[in-house]
Amino acid sequence: MAKRVIRVTGKGQIKVKPDMTRITITLDGVQPEYADALECSAADTEILKDLMEDMGFKRKDVKTLSFNVDTENESYRDKDGNWKSKFVGYRYDHIVKVEFPSDNKRLGRILYALANNEALTPDFRFSFFVKDVEGSKNELLGKAVTDAKAKAEVLTKAAGVALQEIISIDYSWGEIDFEYRPMKNSILAEECSLADLSRSYNIDIEPDDIEISDTVTVVWRIG
Repeated sequence: MAKRVIRVTGKGQIKVKPDMTRITITLDGVQPEYADALECSAADTEILKDLMEDMGFKRKDVKTLSFNVDTENESYRDKDGNWKSKFVGYRYDHIVKVEFPSDNKRLGRILYALANNEALTPDFRFSFFVKDVEGSKNELLGKAVTDAKAKAEVLTKAAGVALQEIISIDYSWGEIDFEYRPMKNSILAEECSLADLSRSYNIDIEPDDIEISDTVTVVWRIG
């Protein structure tokens, strides 16, 4: 005899307030020789670490996300008007991050320092994220299971059967984004007012709560 079961999918939804700030910085450039690209990348990284140290970070707080050196080519037309490509050097891309508890004043000082440093011309962006990701995921799953149980109880009561033990719980384990990204440095000047005396941007950003949802499917035996 086939098992008598009920399968119900529950949905959990929560709102989480971001409490951390992440600044992602890209250091890049092109040099004629591979060794020169490595040397320039290392020099840029040291300048950036010096800058971050002045901003109250430890040098080890500057974390590498990715590093790559690849050939750089540019297109041109020959004398017959045909498009061709020529080698111009080696491009290095070093992407790093620094993270700290959200503080608009500190964020403004760091962004000003990055935007006005004469030795570097980095591309950078900032975002807000949730520190306790696991705690938020657990809360979300708990709400999803509670929702599934509530639905199962309604269904079994209406069908005149009894809800018994759980046979299985299926969760997708998909990646959940706990990050809020308001802007890149390209629009920084339009969004932030410059305060030369304090050597800082006047940042007045209150990140919105991050709304997340997920589902679980629970199978119960019924009798």
